[in-house]
Amino acid sequence: MAVEQSPETITDISNIPYPERRRTVSFYVVLFFLVGPLWSVIPLSWLFVTYTLHAGLLWGYTWRGRVVFVAALCEVFFSVHHYRLVRHISGPSPIGPGNLAEVQAAFTRVLKSGLASLPEDGFDEESLDADRPGSPAESIVTLQPSDPRAIDFRNCMRTWFRKAPWSSIRAQEVYAWLYWDIYNAALPPLESLPRSHRVALDEALDLLQKRSGSVISPGSNADVSPIRLTLDNVNVHWRPFFWYVFVASSNWALKKWLVHSWGARFGSYNGLEYCVRIPKEWNAASGPRPVLFLHGLGLGLTQYKIFLTHLLHALPDRPVLVPLQPHISQEFFHPRFLKPMNRHETTSCLVGLMRQLGWVPEKDNYSTDAESEVEEGSSQKPSAMTGVVVLSHSNGSYVHAWLLKAHPEMAVRSCFVDPVTFCSWEGDVCYNFLYSRCATGLELLMRYFVGTELGVANTIQRHFDWPSNSLWYEEIPNARDPEKTMYVLGGNDAIVKAERVKRYLSSHGVRKGLYFDPDGSHGQALITGGPTHGAILRWLNL
Repeated sequence: MAVEQSPETITDISNIPYPERRRTVSFYVVLFFLVGPLWSVIPLSWLFVTYTLHAGLLWGYTWRGRVVFVAALCEVFFSVHHYRLVRHISGPSPIGPGNLAEVQAAFTRVLKSGLASLPEDGFDEESLDADRPGSPAESIVTLQPSDPRAIDFRNCMRTWFRKAPWSSIRAQEVYAWLYWDIYNAALPPLESLPRSHRVALDEALDLLQKRSGSVISPGSNADVSPIRLTLDNVNVHWRPFFWYVFVASSNWALKKWLVHSWGARFGSYNGLEYCVRIPKEWNAASGPRPVLFLHGLGLGLTQYKIFLTHLLHALPDRPVLVPLQPHISQEFFHPRFLKPMNRHETTSCLVGLMRQLGWVPEKDNYSTDAESEVEEGSSQKPSAMTGVVVLSHSNGSYVHAWLLKAHPEMAVRSCFVDPVTFCSWEGDVCYNFLYSRCATGLELLMRYFVGTELGVANTIQRHFDWPSNSLWYEEIPNARDPEKTMYVLGGNDAIVKAERVKRYLSSHGVRKGLYFDPDGSHGQALITGGPTHGAILRWLNL
């Protein structure tokens, strides 16, 4: 028989310092053989060009030497342009403060998360009567410091303070974090705040103290710095001009291959570019539902080429639509590289595009502000179809969340692979992807090749909207129906804290639709041969 712990025997993990992670051999292999050589192209180009011009050697080079000089000169000019762009995006966030009521509602929902007495091993899907077990109906009351719910909350919230022990966090730093959280701005001197702002801050601090079961000490601690994603310095590492040329060339070639080999076509709807494959024999009225694939951060089509091949091969009888997102695909030469669409633009364009393709009715319960002429050559007519199957990976789950919040009828089935939208309010995704110290080769690969790339950094660190990007269980249609909703998580995910996401979902009754690979890493589920790769394709074919 288990013995219940007394308050005195409960360990307060929120005050245990995190040990410094030791770097593995793989970290140094990646550093010296991949990241280092690529990073060094620009300083070496500067040295070569400077030396050549200073020594007057240019006209003494053979044609090969002059080609190398021209290439190095391109890198020099590009590095200056890149530096100017970094300076440009390093200013204040262009998105401004969000809707105050929405932000306050989201913050209240964060505080209520974990208050309900939900079993970690989950409800029985078949016998559970409630459609929304653990919905946010709890009241925020003052918890005791030793309450496990308070300890767990403190341990999660300290991630926003770079995992500092909770007892070391002071009111000034909490105010700074809350002010960013609510107003997306730096905290001015407290005495200069408008009364409405000060009242909002004090109320938020009071609720935070109740939920955490602790009184946050007044004053400031210079050793503790809160994470304020859209205010902190933009972390960008340069990469050479030829890298962006390679990415652009590769994505261009893949577009040609998709058109030639799969009959795909590319188009643009009010600025939203897309790739769509519609089988000739598919019928909008009686055929299987189309699949919308929302990709994540990386190299766009180049990164997802293998998975797209498997997807198109496994779904020969239904349309597949892939919105292209140049701002997170390192498409440096694209006009919208540093101009990502916001939540409302994206969802408006997606719904409008679905209507244009004839996949959703022209007159329905959801609307779009973006209207466009019917695509030239399109023969699709509005049908009785009411939505699509949505498959999202990683950062694509944010767009997935936007769709579910604005148009839940649109996604009749949903598959989340390595989703970053769940439990994002706990800060692990943000911390792991941008702020933590890289310790493994995979972490360094993701940090240099993705996280600190100019377009990605601009999107994540200057256009991040946390209330919009956070998806709650009660916002997912048919969340516990395994035929309509699927979740895929990897236990070794270096970005998503998969164990906590698993616990969050299972505590709300998600069981059969939850696929958890204890050894899976981020993105592994989309690689052929993995234990969940085939399960995703089979689920899409239901």
